Amino acid sequence: MESQNLADFPRPVHHRIPNFKGASHAAEQLPRLQAFKTARTIKVNPDAPQKNARFFVLESNKTLLVPTPRLRTGLFNKITPPPGATKDILRKCATSQGVRNYSVPIGLDSRVLVDLVVVGSVAVSEKGWRIGKGEGYADLEYAMMVSIGAVSKETPVVTIVHDCQVMDIPEELLEEHDIAVDYILTPTRVITTGCERPQPMGITWSKISREMMEKIPVLRSLRAREQQAGKDVTLQGEHQHLPEPGRQQAVPLSAGRRPPDTPGPEANSMEAARGSPAGEGAPLAADVYVGNLPRDARVSDLKRALRELGSVPLRLTWQGPQRRAFLRYPDSAAAQQAVSCLQGLRLGTDTLRVALARQQRDK
Repeated sequence: MESQNLADFPRPVHHRIPNFKGASHAAEQLPRLQAFKTARTIKVNPDAPQKNARFFVLESNKTLLVPTPRLRTGLFNKITPPPGATKDILRKCATSQGVRNYSVPIGLDSRVLVDLVVVGSVAVSEKGWRIGKGEGYADLEYAMMVSIGAVSKETPVVTIVHDCQVMDIPEELLEEHDIAVDYILTPTRVITTGCERPQPMGITWSKISREMMEKIPVLRSLRAREQQAGKDVTLQGEHQHLPEPGRQQAVPLSAGRRPPDTPGPEANSMEAARGSPAGEGAPLAADVYVGNLPRDARVSDLKRALRELGSVPLRLTWQGPQRRAFLRYPDSAAAQQAVSCLQGLRLGTDTLRVALARQQRDK
């Protein structure tokens, strides 16, 4: 999108739901959908390419819900334009600044019912399979809406993208918590996917880390509710059986990679590597630098390789244009073990450079 000059402000479009030229025109297809016409309450993501979609919801005198940024202060904000608002004011309400100035928070006890969901995408297939920017907030927002009864499996999901973002997506990239879409709107097409892939049935607590729980207070409230209801709310890394000190477990190795010289328990368990809970006296997290990424590499390539090696980090920061990434591990021992485990790792024909991030900076 950048190289073909299809991207629009804000640029660059890396690490975000990309805005694109023609986004406003693509959103004009939304009010023509029967699902939109019959909806009373519509949730739209806050990203730039959906600005016109938010305007059409307000102009149609429907209730507009927008997720709070990174879910830090709650789940939804309801946009409330001033009385007698003109079209110009409604357009301001539909901007990110308007969302901040003309909204009120919606609590978990509001019993809101969402009739239509509009999400952003980085890529989407005609089968309805979707890839976001990799942070999982859209999937988590949907799962939280399921948890509070705001949506059901019949609630339609729409995404608005450029035509170039519609592409084949390998099914192996999808996980059970990924949402699917029913309608794809582009500047030239309206695609009804007929997707039969089931939507998430709620929050998959085993995918939620302690770090995420600390960042998103509403998750803590939902977890307490579901725990009280008798549901399994075990978090990622909780009650994991860790190998005894000095005991080695098998780690799956990719082709052309030599085994680590000093295997240890931190890198042997995927879940243990991702989520040891942080508390008082807990060691500080540590980062691993991964360099020499191929120019055409995708973050999914690196994620897949890390899963195969059982060395999944707490967080992955992708810096594709700089051909590097940073992996966050719970402590320096886990980070050092990851460095040993990942030595010799190849993506395509390139061998990656792997080092502790502090050592890399010093060098």
